[in-house]
Amino acid sequence: MTAELQFLEAWIPEKMEPGTVFLLEGPNSLGHGNNPFVAVLACPGCGTVGLITRRQLHGFETMICGGEECSAEFGFDGDNIRYRATQ
Repeated sequence: MTAELQFLEAWIPEKMEPGTVFLLEGPNSLGHGNNPFVAVLACPGCGTVGLITRRQLHGFETMICGGEECSAEFGFDGDNIRYRATQ
């Protein structure tokens, strides 16, 4: 199953719907060392907001939602969200 990512141009937390990404400012200083995060993602399953790394954003690593009621497993393929198939 897939869905499409949505990107926000400005940080407006109220507009963070499931599957929305907001890129943090200063991409040259982010994603390295003590601050590996480059974006904020609202879980495509439940909307729980969390930070993601450059490797996750570019589809090299998968993610698991950290929400209390959700355990969605997903990754990115370009601008698409690919959910892990249930086993």
